[in-house]
Amino acid sequence: MFRKLVWFALIYTFVVVVVGAYVRLADAGLGCPDWPGCYGELTPHHAQDDIARAVAEQGGTHGPVSLGKAWKEMFHRYIAGGLGLLILAITVTAWLKRRELQQSPLLATGLLLLVMLQAALGMWTVTLLLKPVIVTLHLLGGLATLALLMWLALRQQTLPAIASTTASGLRPWAILALLVVIAQIALGGWVSTNYAALACIDFPTCHNAWMPQMDFRHGFQLVRELGMTAAGAHLSYDAITAIHWTHRVGALVTLLYVGGFALILTRSPEMRSYGVVLLIALLAQVALGIANVLGGLPLPVAAAHNAGAAILLVTMVVINFAFHRGLRSRN
Repeated sequence: MFRKLVWFALIYTFVVVVVGAYVRLADAGLGCPDWPGCYGELTPHHAQDDIARAVAEQGGTHGPVSLGKAWKEMFHRYIAGGLGLLILAITVTAWLKRRELQQSPLLATGLLLLVMLQAALGMWTVTLLLKPVIVTLHLLGGLATLALLMWLALRQQTLPAIASTTASGLRPWAILALLVVIAQIALGGWVSTNYAALACIDFPTCHNAWMPQMDFRHGFQLVRELGMTAAGAHLSYDAITAIHWTHRVGALVTLLYVGGFALILTRSPEMRSYGVVLLIALLAQVALGIANVLGGLPLPVAAAHNAGAAILLVTMVVINFAFHRGLRSRN
């Protein structure tokens, strides 16, 4: 039952992450400008009058507030709350059944603390008006929850044995590949939270140049408001371009390193299936990124790109766990 609960929570977390990305991409993050309710009410239905006044004040439904966007935002909060309860149940079970499970409950406890931090970041995302660093941390926290749940789920499974020599030789490269993926996801989150996905609408060049005019200093200032510099001036287009261009360079590095690592895995009989899955996930993610640029950021493709990042991260976690278990079996 514990194994089933953890796997259910893992799938549920993936849904929460994808829905969260959809809410952000649909510009519904401020559909309800307070937290945890919506204009002080439990549901947008009960806050219809307040939402109607806000829509009138912003001059129509084209802004961040509308009844539809309020429901999107609150739906994400509802299912995120359900995830918190699931993680709480996993943590309590891990402590009560630690002898039968024969494993430390500390990972489950860390997950619970992470979800509590996620709740705080979710609140600050709204109350601090989508400050990019907070929204990016909220995205990374969701993916970290997914990755840790994947590790916890794998602890409940019996995986095919990996030779210790294979594990010891490739594990450092697997850890580096995981770090490369995490760094690229962070860059992608910074692109998304700064609305820089369409800063360059041509590909592979950007503004018909390999090195367009860019402002890295303001683009990568962490402590600032959305669309503003730390000094309070409007963020220039050169700064947005710098954010987008850096993510493209990161994508190239990820493709070369992680792709090369995947090809190495396919040459090992024990790791061939892992390498094939990793290569497919990586190439699909690159294709989705290019499609976002050339297609003008269609919402389904943009949401799929976020889902692809989650799948790529989970794939790297599985590979690292396989090497980890291979080394433990030697000891």
